[in-house]
Amino acid sequence: MSKHTPTTHPQDFPLAGLARDGWSTSTAATATCLCGAVQLQFPTTAPGLVDTFVCSCADCHKITASMFASNFTVLDTHLVHLRGQDALRTFGQKETIGRHNMMTNHFCGTCGTLMYRVGAAFPGQSIMRIGTVDDFSLMEGALRPRREQFVKQRVGWLAGVEGTVKSEGMLEE
Repeated sequence: MSKHTPTTHPQDFPLAGLARDGWSTSTAATATCLCGAVQLQFPTTAPGLVDTFVCSCADCHKITASMFASNFTVLDTHLVHLRGQDALRTFGQKETIGRHNMMTNHFCGTCGTLMYRVGAAFPGQSIMRIGTVDDFSLMEGALRPRREQFVKQRVGWLAGVEGTVKSEGMLEE
């Protein structure tokens, strides 16, 4: 685990969840579950930060209990479990995944927060949720979605993300 000097301090973050020790720097930040049992460190720059995107596929509707998922992908070599790795539970399935590749969800066993997904089609990468990030300012900066996929399944009353590359299905690298 590397030590960072936070540029944004926990007291600067909005009251969200029970953890109060999240941080961010110019190159890394934390993501924490609602109860605070699980905390991850992730990169906010390349090469560790691979992509940022919004997905409106049917699985993302269901798993978020919302209309879309806001995601960012990081290389596993740059993802650090600061605490709670043993508190993570998994659920995987391939039945509803477009190419029937296994997709495994890693969520907090206490509060149920989905921390990341690992897909067989994306070896060496984890698909994290922007909503778990402790420093909300990153949502407008480093983690602002660059792509939007499954736009055909987006609900009609929700406008797309301005300035993103859009695709009716999964965008290929």
